[in-house]
Amino acid sequence: MNFLATIEPFLFWGGLIVFCVSLAMYVGRTKDMKSVLMFWQPTISFNAIEFKVNRAGLGLMILAVVMRFIVFFVA
Repeated sequence: MNFLATIEPFLFWGGLIVFCVSLAMYVGRTKDMKSVLMFWQPTISFNAIEFKVNRAGLGLMILAVVMRFIVFFVA
């Protein structure tokens, strides 16, 4: 369990960086910073690569949160 507690912050921060990279890819392609700043409105239309990078980042962050719950409740 100590290994999971050690790797969890790296997964979370790595996922956050990957997520931000996907947003930077979108802004670089479309020059539409307003859609990123107004994230609660569904105006972002990712292409396939940006979408996969975005979901990979979100997946890493969700995995990190699940690992934190496992370490907290099981250990």
